[in-house]
Amino acid sequence: MKPSRYEYDNKSMRYRKARFNFLGLISNLLRVILVSLSLFVVLYFVLAAFISTDTEKRLAREIRAYEKAYPSISPRSKLLEKSIAALEVKDNEIYRNVFHNEAPSVDPIGSLDMFFGADTVPDTKIVTYTTAKADRLIKQSARVSAAFEEIYRNLAARGKELPPMILPVDEISYPQIGASTGPRLNPIIKAEVRHNGLDFIVPRGSTVRATADGVVGQVVRSSKGDGNTVLLMHSGGYETRYCHLEEIKVRQGETIRKGRKIGTSGMSGSAFAPHLHYEVLLNGIPMDPINYIFASVGPREYSNMLYMATYTKQSMD
Repeated sequence: MKPSRYEYDNKSMRYRKARFNFLGLISNLLRVILVSLSLFVVLYFVLAAFISTDTEKRLAREIRAYEKAYPSISPRSKLLEKSIAALEVKDNEIYRNVFHNEAPSVDPIGSLDMFFGADTVPDTKIVTYTTAKADRLIKQSARVSAAFEEIYRNLAARGKELPPMILPVDEISYPQIGASTGPRLNPIIKAEVRHNGLDFIVPRGSTVRATADGVVGQVVRSSKGDGNTVLLMHSGGYETRYCHLEEIKVRQGETIRKGRKIGTSGMSGSAFAPHLHYEVLLNGIPMDPINYIFASVGPREYSNMLYMATYTKQSMD
């Protein structure tokens, strides 16, 4: 039999049997919980302050190593920054002396901001300009759509032939595009002369490919002028010329397919540096080759190529 519990009643000044006190029980439980949490927090901070995990020890060692190395790294970093800046100046100067043009940025057309200084322009002028620009773009889009429709009709028509439209060299990017057609400074005679092709600045020995199906009309091996040259004749009155080749892999009269290797790039003849001089002719009249490669690259890359071909003032031959 469980013994009875008694408590002292202050009012009657007598002992009586103890009653169950629910609130007291809850209060005692809360006190126990609070004390336990307090002890846990104190224990956690004690352990955290005096005992480290393996990860913390590793990080502490790395921090100490960095602290020791930083005094020597900082001067070297500043020296490296100065060296890079000096190399950039030297590179720009070399490019300016060779091509008589500013060295290309990472993305020539990426820096063209039509709203430069827009925060100083009244909103009404910006709205007017944007509206007019949108109207012009819509009209231009309509002309482009009409041009594509004409192209599709020509392609569907019997007897129509595509012009040479692929790149004559593999994996070319816009910084490797040199001068295109027009008056250009000749690096040999240091005078402005007519340039009838597009320069691809590629290493010696790079593969040169036929840009369309055709027949080898002429093979010239020479150490002067355009150097080793291959002339391909294509349907539709088109011809392509590949100049300053190092090796020639085709023979006159041979029928070849688009993409066939016809030789390798070099600097035979009067060439300033290894490159490929590429020409497109229509009925004997020189065309601008930059206009025929848009289908081989993306829109942004082609815009950059067009920029380089237009603003490079010196040719490579």
